[in-house]
Amino acid sequence: MQTEPLRDWHALSTAEALACLDTAPQGLSETEAALRLQAHGPNSLPAPRGRSPLLRFLAQFHNALIYFLLASALAALLLGHAVDALVIVAVVVVNAVVGFIQEGRAEKALSGMESLISDKAHVVRGGLRESVDAATLVPGDVVMLEAGDRVPADLRLIRVRALAIEEAALTGESVAAEKGELPVAADTALAERSAMAYSGTLVARGQATGVVVATGTATEIGRISALLQSVPSLATPLLRQIDSFAAKLTAAISLGAAALFAFAVLVRGFDWVDALIAVVALAVGAIPEGLPAVITITLAIGVQRMAARKAVIRKLPAVETLGATSVICTDKTGTLTRNEMMVSRVMAGVHELRVEGSGYQPEGAITCRGGSDAAAAIAAAADIVRCGVLCNDAHLRRSDGIWTVTGDPMEGALIALARKAGIDEADLRGEWHRVDEIPFDASHRLMATLRRDAAGPSVVFIKGAPEAVLALGGSREDAEAWDLGTTRAADEGERVLGFAMRELPPATERLDFGLLQGATMLGLMGFIDPPREEARLAIAECRSAGIAVKMITGDHVGTALAIARQLALADTPRALTGTQIEAMSDAELAEAVPHTAVFARASPEHKLRIVRAQQSRGAIVAMTGDGVNDAPSLKQADVGTAMGVSGTQAAREAAEMVLLDDNFASIVAAVREGRTVYDNIRKVIAWTLPTNGGEGIAVILAILVGFALPMTATQILWINLVMTVTLGLVLAFEPPGPGIMTRPPRRRDAPLLSAFLLWRVLLVSVLFAAVLLAVFFGAQWAGDSLREARTMVVNMLVIAEIFYLFNVRYMHMRSLSHAGLQGTRAVLIAVGGAVIAQLAFTYAPPLQEVFDTAPLSIRDGAAMLAIGAAMFFLLEAEKTLMRKLGWFEELA
Repeated sequence: MQTEPLRDWHALSTAEALACLDTAPQGLSETEAALRLQAHGPNSLPAPRGRSPLLRFLAQFHNALIYFLLASALAALLLGHAVDALVIVAVVVVNAVVGFIQEGRAEKALSGMESLISDKAHVVRGGLRESVDAATLVPGDVVMLEAGDRVPADLRLIRVRALAIEEAALTGESVAAEKGELPVAADTALAERSAMAYSGTLVARGQATGVVVATGTATEIGRISALLQSVPSLATPLLRQIDSFAAKLTAAISLGAAALFAFAVLVRGFDWVDALIAVVALAVGAIPEGLPAVITITLAIGVQRMAARKAVIRKLPAVETLGATSVICTDKTGTLTRNEMMVSRVMAGVHELRVEGSGYQPEGAITCRGGSDAAAAIAAAADIVRCGVLCNDAHLRRSDGIWTVTGDPMEGALIALARKAGIDEADLRGEWHRVDEIPFDASHRLMATLRRDAAGPSVVFIKGAPEAVLALGGSREDAEAWDLGTTRAADEGERVLGFAMRELPPATERLDFGLLQGATMLGLMGFIDPPREEARLAIAECRSAGIAVKMITGDHVGTALAIARQLALADTPRALTGTQIEAMSDAELAEAVPHTAVFARASPEHKLRIVRAQQSRGAIVAMTGDGVNDAPSLKQADVGTAMGVSGTQAAREAAEMVLLDDNFASIVAAVREGRTVYDNIRKVIAWTLPTNGGEGIAVILAILVGFALPMTATQILWINLVMTVTLGLVLAFEPPGPGIMTRPPRRRDAPLLSAFLLWRVLLVSVLFAAVLLAVFFGAQWAGDSLREARTMVVNMLVIAEIFYLFNVRYMHMRSLSHAGLQGTRAVLIAVGGAVIAQLAFTYAPPLQEVFDTAPLSIRDGAAMLAIGAAMFFLLEAEKTLMRKLGWFEELA
């Protein structure tokens, strides 16, 4: 049994919180802690429910087409066709093994949560400080926190000293949250509950003491874990389409085979064994045995291509689902932005400077706004830039060409600004010796350092919240002017700090708040987490492809909208806040999401509702994220995409795809690859089904009319397995087609067999059957034996497949071109392999014995090549006619 949050702990005073928990600053006694542990249970999250490897492997066979193939294999074995049965079983097993390996980690969606619970905790029990297992914490325990600690449970802070906690994984905030002891309003958003420290977050600096108010599943992390467990695993669009297609195809073939068997026995008077053999031949001809394997291999090739683009696909169908994506929901911090603070604006007196650059890299121009004299403006800003360096504990580091900050991100941005202005922070700090300091504290909202230079004067340098710095001195008129600057910067999504300084007597050694009064305001600086340039370009490409991009963040709405405008997320980005979302019903939210580009102050529940609202409108949703708070929505989305560098383990395990470079642009590359994979799968189907359809029609007509089968069951299996795996597989390597990222995404309910694809399958099936029967009867009319006629039919079918392969590479475009006829390297290799295999099939004595074939003349080969070329030109003419009539758009 776990604790349940009975009240808004952040709204209670420290005394009220301690009283509610029946504890004191001296902590619980060991006896009381043991009793509470029995009552509330351990401070841990439940282990994920998993399936055994055997069950996961057997699940790969749960498909109607696979069932029918296994039944066909059994029937072939019972009728003495052992080779046919073994080959069919081999295809099925290979398909299952590949799927099992790729999806082997699918049952670990919650395992990353466990690592967020700290192993040890420093507590006060019976007035004594001791280290205990975090799993033994109970409500009422008093916990001590220091910089670098992971918060072991949800705490109501009771004593704080310059505490800042990194909560990005929970709230999405890019800057460490400043903490204090004072209560806040009950309806305060999670990211602004300054009196709370939440389990799994990291102490960036300072010290604190807090009382445990929730453990285990009752914590915020635990609540997200429960949300994640409640999200069902969704079948991808491709899996749903393949399952539906397989079920319909299986039903049609089963009914057709049964009807044909009854007709052959009852009407044509066939012996039931001969009739059953003929029906098995029909099933072997109609069922595309190699199709599941080829589709799996096509997806696997897409996975390999994505790996080269720094994207790891954890589940095979995910790469195709990305191609159907119509909405990408993305986090802001670290995904669309660099997760690096940068000074973008400096306001010093009447001057305003704009600062260019990228993150912590100390390069970028400083320019004036409003026509001010550049030299005068930069000179006026010298004091505020110097103050930013001297009231600062951060350091910049460069490693492998990448600039990083040690310390607070905003302080690192101040060092980068100084270097852009030509100031070396090490030299400046060396000139001004630090005497004393007042660390930043959430209750005072400012930091101050006492410095003394070699000439003797002592100066206190101050930075902090603008209103806190302004309160130290200055007239009402000055305050109003600075307030306008603060408002303007905040409206553009900037975080604002105020800076001030005051000279003190040279002998001053200690600093207190009284000495800060009367400080001179130097100005304001606006900070941004700059957007990624590659993200801006990727969003533009998404919009051209008809894919909407939605920003879901825990940040302030003003900051989020400013970034949305910079990235051109929409023509006029609109925003909804978490509070507004809570006031909406599911139906109202579903109506609002298409017109909203930014969702700010969003909690894990909000993110989940946003994803579901878009799915309810038929959208295929890709969700990106890196924090624990993203895990439930990552699992709910059709394709959850986690960040591999900055992301938590919980996010990575809940996702179908992990980006190794944390780059939003890689998502667009994934969409392009997904569309290519889907196009190639459709090409595989458009090429495979007519082959089987032509065989099936020929066999059906043979039974209905009563003439000899134009191909034996063994010959049909040769074509379906050997030719499909060579010629059909090559379509998996096809590059993206022209304009692949300019067409809109396909609908969620779009069938795998579109009207155009169905038309093409029927047309080519009838054409193939007509050609095969014409060759069959023509050979017999010319005096060839049945064995020779069947050999010609098999070779004619392979030649027709080769010519049709070149036609289907460009399904909606003209293939009669240099690029279309030249083919890719993979196409030429596959055609060469098919020709060699077919020559062996026809002329090699061992294969002649197995497949009952006979050698053919050069004249026969030339005639079949001419027929194949005629088919190619006929299908090219059909493309041209459909394009002129505008039927491609209607049927696609």
